[in-house]
Amino acid sequence: MRIACLVTVLAAGAAGGHAQGPALHLPPLDRVLPPGAERVYAAVAPRLDPAVAMETVRFMDGYWRLAGNPGFEASQQFVLDRLRAGGFTATAGGSAAGAWYEEFPNAGMGWEPRRGAVTLAGGAREVVLSQDRERVTLAINSFSTPPGGVELDLVDVGRGTEAGHYEGRDVAGAVVLADGPLGAVWTRAVRERGAAGVISTDLAAYTRPGETPDVLQWGAIPYDEARRSFGFKATPRAARRLRARLAEGAARVHVDIETTFHRRPNRTLVAELAGASRADERVVLVAHVQEPGANDNGSGTGTLLAAALALRRAVAEGALPPPARTLTFLWVDEIRGSEAWLRMHAEAASRVMAMMSLDMTGQDTAKTGGTFLIEKSPDPSAVWPRPSDPHSEWGAGTVDPAWVKGHFLNDLHLAVCLRRARDTGWVVRTNPYEGGSDHTVFTRAGVPALLNWHFTDRYYHTNLDRPDKTSPATMAHVGVAVATTAMFLASAGAADREALTALVDAAEAARAETERRQGASEEILSAWRTWYAEARASVETLR
Repeated sequence: MRIACLVTVLAAGAAGGHAQGPALHLPPLDRVLPPGAERVYAAVAPRLDPAVAMETVRFMDGYWRLAGNPGFEASQQFVLDRLRAGGFTATAGGSAAGAWYEEFPNAGMGWEPRRGAVTLAGGAREVVLSQDRERVTLAINSFSTPPGGVELDLVDVGRGTEAGHYEGRDVAGAVVLADGPLGAVWTRAVRERGAAGVISTDLAAYTRPGETPDVLQWGAIPYDEARRSFGFKATPRAARRLRARLAEGAARVHVDIETTFHRRPNRTLVAELAGASRADERVVLVAHVQEPGANDNGSGTGTLLAAALALRRAVAEGALPPPARTLTFLWVDEIRGSEAWLRMHAEAASRVMAMMSLDMTGQDTAKTGGTFLIEKSPDPSAVWPRPSDPHSEWGAGTVDPAWVKGHFLNDLHLAVCLRRARDTGWVVRTNPYEGGSDHTVFTRAGVPALLNWHFTDRYYHTNLDRPDKTSPATMAHVGVAVATTAMFLASAGAADREALTALVDAAEAARAETERRQGASEEILSAWRTWYAEARASVETLR
């Protein structure tokens, strides 16, 4: 009876409600949120401290973080210190709450930039690019120059990605200026023609370079100990200045670089709230630590810390009972850390109930333009493009049909996020599975997994992804939602089946109405019926 009464309301919500535009499939599932999830939400919401998340962002903003380098490890240690202070005191699994490091071989080189500058030679020695000023202008895997730097010819090769772009230009031993992607230019200029290094002006259009002349996107060159070369990314302003100097005649630049390759093991920071009755079953939450940005991914790191501390506090204060299943929190080197955890804990991995990734969770959307998105565990919208389920600007990828298995995770997490939106006005959207972060690794392993993120962010992978673009309120929204979903999943049992089934049934009814309005083929309608039948079956596995 509860479902029948709600079908009309939910279908109306799919047509409008929380949606921006008439086609977006976003039924108000918060109205059928299971009571158990509502209780968790009530306990977590007042206990999650966004100041903890913002403090983490500000700390991490001081480092270019790559696995094995001091910034990566200092950021993990910052999180560990606060976990210990918040009650995660055990140094290994098995007790109520603990946190520890796990090491594994590092595929990277632990690169750390210390200094890097490009200066116009002669005259006033104008500094055009500086690691101190632009923060991430120096390319990953750049080698140091001799002490005091080197003076080299500057050669403009246009795009620089094809052999023809170099005809009539001698770039051996020179610095190549090009508009093409950094890696492709490096291959043509350094590997094939002996250039000393490259400067790439390549920028994605969504960074709005016409409006933002001091933006650049960081990049990497291959590690090559024999060539010991370097790369820089240039802002539009710097590119114009270099070309203006070349327009006056032959030009030389002074390049001064100091970097270190630390070559230390990779490591993952693990924290757990041990399950009280089904400790061998798990819900896993992951945030990656590497990269240099505040939103990417200082915000995900800080949001996960705030969520873990809120859950620990709720249990310690008696607002929530300990979870039945173990809650595992991982702060990792993106992709590699998740792969290592699954490999090192094969038995535990086989009993992971669900996984959620936190990547770019803190955008001040008024500044960045990035909307909060739940990237769903693969469902039929990842296979058949649907007007109601637009892909992000990241774009659709190839989805293995074997990954499309129905589970209640997508609709449960959407319901929780919409519950938070009801209280705060938070804007919540979804997108079909696209991949690219740690949820990809768990999806491939057969674990229901989704991503909490924002896109498109005009400052994504740029030197301007700083704490002023990050919102404590947004991190609180995501943290409360993730903590609520995770704790409910970790505690759900047979008594929650009826309410979860009601949620899944309501979501299916809204989806069917949306697809009928979109003129879906019978093949698509059948795929959704199958997916939701599997989602209902996943509810029945709760014990």
